[in-house]
Amino acid sequence: MKFASEFRDPALAKGLLAEIARLAGQIGATAEKPVHIMEICGGHTHSIFRYGLDKLIHPGIEFIHGPGCPVCVLPRARVDECIEIARRPEVIFCTFGDAMRVPGSKLSLLQAKAAGADIRMVYSPLDALELARRNPGREVVFFGLGFETTTPSTALAIQQAAREGLANFSVFCNHITVPEPIRALLDDPYMRLDGFIGPGHVSMVIGIHPYDFIAQDYGKPLVVAGFEPTDLLQSVLMVLRQIAQGRAAVENQYARVVPEHGNKVSLAAIADVYERRPSFEWRGLGEIDASGLRIRAAYRAHDAEEKFGVGYAGQRAEVAEAEGCACGAVMTGRMKPVACAQFGKGCTPEMPLGALMVSSEGACAAYWQYGGARAAE
Repeated sequence: MKFASEFRDPALAKGLLAEIARLAGQIGATAEKPVHIMEICGGHTHSIFRYGLDKLIHPGIEFIHGPGCPVCVLPRARVDECIEIARRPEVIFCTFGDAMRVPGSKLSLLQAKAAGADIRMVYSPLDALELARRNPGREVVFFGLGFETTTPSTALAIQQAAREGLANFSVFCNHITVPEPIRALLDDPYMRLDGFIGPGHVSMVIGIHPYDFIAQDYGKPLVVAGFEPTDLLQSVLMVLRQIAQGRAAVENQYARVVPEHGNKVSLAAIADVYERRPSFEWRGLGEIDASGLRIRAAYRAHDAEEKFGVGYAGQRAEVAEAEGCACGAVMTGRMKPVACAQFGKGCTPEMPLGALMVSSEGACAAYWQYGGARAAE
């Protein structure tokens, strides 16, 4: 199968849906007592709604949307710290576009830019490196954001800056890891999860074995999945087969892209540049041990937290969610977006209260983009 159309074959999808329905009936899954499957990745959430899989699949299967959107899990305090750095007159602050409209406690980066801060949207940390080369009299700060998917590119940029001696280039590091929040969710006595759809892009970097604890310690199946409709349907089917057979394992549906042991070059760059933080704050989950990365001492000259004394290198302020915002509950699967009183009313893509409505991987954005006013109703 080489072309995207083959992964969207209606006949193949119908066959998978029929087999899912058969297995769901076999294990006694109903709309009243569904099997709860969490898709960890926000990209999977958008695919589910883009292709209407939530409507096509057996009513005994309920998708739970997990904390797999890196912009969404960023607490408002970190956005405030970005703005604190960006407002310095000597700083050019570089960020991916996805983060520009995420609200802090007072402003978003886009609003701070409108107020005069030199904030620029880039497509790669290499763009920020080039700005540092061209502006030797300015401090260029790249907003390092994302899970293991984007961590290698930032690490390689830091290595290149060190080789070139670009002392005016630094990274405000907000890179985080996927397995630790999943453990936090599984330890939550109020969460009911029967299986997982594992993230495809993250697993392309780290492989499949970092998830082994989910099966070994908690007895839950996980299937790493691709992003096309038949990828997701096949992955749901693989989860159901494990449940029907009374077993739990980590399986790889996305083997055409995800190597079992990950990408060795990427993992080497990550290990060289980063070390684990003792803990990191997540929206809706609080501080989670060893769930974030920080820049090692050998590259401290390129660590914006240390350079400017902000974040975990300074005095951190506790910033509560905006009043009425349920992003934390939605992002951790405790609530559907449409159950939030602000969805489509006080919170829209044009005037968001929280990150889930503006991020390209946010669950609220998925509901709004593919359901719009109908979802709000």
